[in-house]
Amino acid sequence: MKDLSCDEFQDTVAGCLVRHKSIIDVLTKIHETSARVNRAVSKSVTNCGCIQINAKKQQVPNEIRLYELVSYMDTHTKGELCADCQEIIEQEIGNHLFYLAALCNILGLNLKDIICAENEKLSTLGIYNMS
Repeated sequence: MKDLSCDEFQDTVAGCLVRHKSIIDVLTKIHETSARVNRAVSKSVTNCGCIQINAKKQQVPNEIRLYELVSYMDTHTKGELCADCQEIIEQEIGNHLFYLAALCNILGLNLKDIICAENEKLSTLGIYNMS
């Protein structure tokens, strides 16, 4: 697959967005595509069964340091996505990224700059970013 930059992707989206060009349309499409990603993951559990979800309260010792926490946290998923479910979920995430790039275009934002700034913040703050 071709190595594609965020700028190229954002430019391609700008050229493709015709029908849902209003910011209201784009905002509602982002919400819709987010729900479709959630639905595709859920269907990989309920329809296909390639992955399982076994959610329960995370068990964390009382006197633990934040950097040790990662070894105690669980994703609550078991198994691996089959090729069909992976393809569907990737397609839905791609659709979501399309509308995210469209929103950036409408607002005059650069997706690459946003990703770089977020990466810088995460790299600097590390695990303390989300606490």
